[in-house]
Amino acid sequence: MSRQKIAVKSPLVELDGDEMTRVIWALIKEKLILPYLDVTLEYYDLGIRNRDATGDRVTSDSAAAILKHGVGVKCATITPNADRVKEYDLAKEWPSPNATIRGILDGTVFRKPILVKSIPPMVHGWKKPIVIARHAYGDIYKNAEFAPWGAGDAELVFKGANGLEERIPVAKLKGPGVLQAIHNTDASIRSFAQACIAYALSEKIDIWFGAKDTISKIYHARFRAIFAEEVDAKKKDLEAAGVTYSYGLIDDIVARVMRSEGGMLWACMNYDGDVMSDMLAAGFGSLGLMTSVLVSPSGAFEFEAAHGTVQRHYYRHLKGEPTSTNSVASIFAWAGALSKRGELDGTPEVIEFSRNLEEATVDCIDRGIMTKDLVSLSDLGVSEPATTQSFIDAVAARLSEIRG
Repeated sequence: MSRQKIAVKSPLVELDGDEMTRVIWALIKEKLILPYLDVTLEYYDLGIRNRDATGDRVTSDSAAAILKHGVGVKCATITPNADRVKEYDLAKEWPSPNATIRGILDGTVFRKPILVKSIPPMVHGWKKPIVIARHAYGDIYKNAEFAPWGAGDAELVFKGANGLEERIPVAKLKGPGVLQAIHNTDASIRSFAQACIAYALSEKIDIWFGAKDTISKIYHARFRAIFAEEVDAKKKDLEAAGVTYSYGLIDDIVARVMRSEGGMLWACMNYDGDVMSDMLAAGFGSLGLMTSVLVSPSGAFEFEAAHGTVQRHYYRHLKGEPTSTNSVASIFAWAGALSKRGELDGTPEVIEFSRNLEEATVDCIDRGIMTKDLVSLSDLGVSEPATTQSFIDAVAARLSEIRG
């Protein structure tokens, strides 16, 4: 490439991952990033074998690096179950890397669909993006579980630092069963509300928040109360920006979202956000057409693909068989991270490059160059899907055209 590379002023933290997305990750760097950018990548290998070899220390180290440098970009990773432990000969079922990083950054996950003209939403009324804000701490992702072996009394016990103790009856079990305890903190809930308000103000979109405080009169009600306090504290700013806040029961909010035209920030508790982000992704087309960014209260950002490691395609890849794996979300993760890096560094040329990369990717899809998962969603009548590599090659060619 004859053009001089664009200098990225500060390091970008790179978190490598697993299986087919790891293969894609390398292609994106080779063909779309490194030919154009002079960038320092602080690399952390979050592949499952390296997490196992380091006792998962590499995951916490990568999170610390994101806090230090401000921006990271992450490949999809495996969260091992019993089958994966056997497959990869692991020491244990290591926790979700995403959950570990979210806990360290105490961040909020914002997921937004990538709109493509040739792939209309499955929900025909949706005209504008619906952004999901997922509270990224606690609940079942930081739970304690227990399977009682027989009959007995279950209690919730709190021992205060001041020595006082409270006990709340949970259940009188007549036989074996299961118990689960979850928690959250006022500080984390408050930072979640503040992050949602800041995002809504920057994008000038309304905020919808749903919980189930009619049933959970303490736990869910705490979320509603803290959200209301933070909204009230920013009332003048919200009014000036024309941003409204709406609270409703989560089931009612789901129904309202389905009937809406979109264009709002939907704030969700942790589990709700996990599930509903996938529902929105499918409704707008595909998990492969969804951006995801974790934002910490301190102003650190981690960009990633919203989907998994595409295990089935990886097995075919290992056999030498061709695959048609969607790389759009991974490309947009790089573009988003670079755009934020350019914004924080004050380097508009880096921001421009990230926009060019997004444009090149969407242009290819609208020209009928797309992977197999998108063909059935498109209204272009594509007969031959692109392979994993040919799609990235096409994006590289279009990016070269745009960059001149």
